[in-house]
Amino acid sequence: MQIKRVIAQGLAAVLAAVAGPASLHAQEPAPANPAPMSEMMPLATTRSLILDITEAASRAVAVGERGEVLVSESRTEWRQVPDVPTRSTLTAVSAVGDAVWAVGHDGTIIASRDGGLTWTLQRRDVLDTTSDAPFDPRQGVPLLDILMLSPTHGFAIGAYSQLLRTDDGGDTWTFVSTKPAAAALDAAEADAADADQDNVGDEDNWTFSDEDLAMDAIAEPHFNAIARTGSGALFIVGERGTAFRSRDDGKSWERLLLPYGGSMFGVIAYGGDHVVAFGMRGNVYESRDLGDTWEAIDTETELSLMGGAAYGDAGFVLVGANGIVLLRADGDASLQTQIYTNAAQETPVLAGVLVRPNRSLVVTGEKGVDAFTPGRK
Repeated sequence: MQIKRVIAQGLAAVLAAVAGPASLHAQEPAPANPAPMSEMMPLATTRSLILDITEAASRAVAVGERGEVLVSESRTEWRQVPDVPTRSTLTAVSAVGDAVWAVGHDGTIIASRDGGLTWTLQRRDVLDTTSDAPFDPRQGVPLLDILMLSPTHGFAIGAYSQLLRTDDGGDTWTFVSTKPAAAALDAAEADAADADQDNVGDEDNWTFSDEDLAMDAIAEPHFNAIARTGSGALFIVGERGTAFRSRDDGKSWERLLLPYGGSMFGVIAYGGDHVVAFGMRGNVYESRDLGDTWEAIDTETELSLMGGAAYGDAGFVLVGANGIVLLRADGDASLQTQIYTNAAQETPVLAGVLVRPNRSLVVTGEKGVDAFTPGRK
């Protein structure tokens, strides 16, 4: 299960189709009776679960549980925005200039045209348990990432291969099917998925082995993250080692199999066809040909990595469980491991990271949002 969904639904408590061209199906507009407005939480900036962060033109914007939206012009002092038109957990946020969109549970999409200060509800798809309509596995599922490429054009993704596209700034969203690309994988690919499944757990060991976590390919894997490379290609990573790529602006998709059979929670895109995928058990893989070949990056950790961002020239910063921060200053630099500790001397799970122009960081997670400077404890 995608970590943003796991964190949002469980971490707070436990600390936790058819062959042929890809089809487009219209989604219903937001209902006449929208979800309740978000609540103002006095400790939102330091105690709430904040899952993602982005840079708009006027300010930074972060989103999280109960529809909470935080903004900051200084990137150091944060405040909660009132009257956000949802109480659903928001999992991801994307900005183009001062146009900002956020997605979350219940198929929610909200939008702002003033850098995150005021918001409108664009989409909500709550599971209908009252009608006799056939069960739709995508209804009510959480959206887990959003990538806006311009003020009008972008994509939102989520559980059960949910892939939505807008060409009008989010006024309408259409479902894009990847079913043709999800044909059964051949035996050689299946063998590759099991190549690294060597660790076997026992009854007294509560740590899952790779073999425990790896599962057979499924027709509709959860989509966890989406990015666009410098070549214009789109790349999606998801559960059970699956990935999808598109070289035609999302009109058609090709399914790939990553070398690791567990879930990838994020992907960072660079110039050309260069991508870095990261996720469960500290696994990080790098490809410079849009997934044709992969090179494993030794992170020396089995802590799951939930958020990441490009850093310098082909470098990256990755954040995850137990406050871990992995930093590669550029494409040739060695990997540095640091631990984020907040003012309360906690090492919370981190879910998102923003790189500032001076290369300092803003991190988000189960204890709100905070500044972090690499190299300083």
